[in-house]
Amino acid sequence: MGIVRKTITVSGRVQGVGYRYFARDLAEDLGLTGWVRNAPGRSVEIEVQGKDEDVEDFCRKLRDGPPLARVTDIQISELSALLRESGFDIAY
Repeated sequence: MGIVRKTITVSGRVQGVGYRYFARDLAEDLGLTGWVRNAPGRSVEIEVQGKDEDVEDFCRKLRDGPPLARVTDIQISELSALLRESGFDIAY
């Protein structure tokens, strides 16, 4: 049960539908840290960190998104964990 950090790009209809707030609320519910922001190309970029099983749960639930979202693709890559990160923010 180690700490992992992942970068995630979510594509589809994910901007303008509350997806960043959905991701933040989900991360906070799971006790994860990191950030989410809109990215070029109408995708959403996320960096998330926490216990391996919680991050995996987070990644699975991202496929659903909020009611108006339509996720067509998710790309996930591993990153090195950051020390002393706290909270999960919406970046602008």
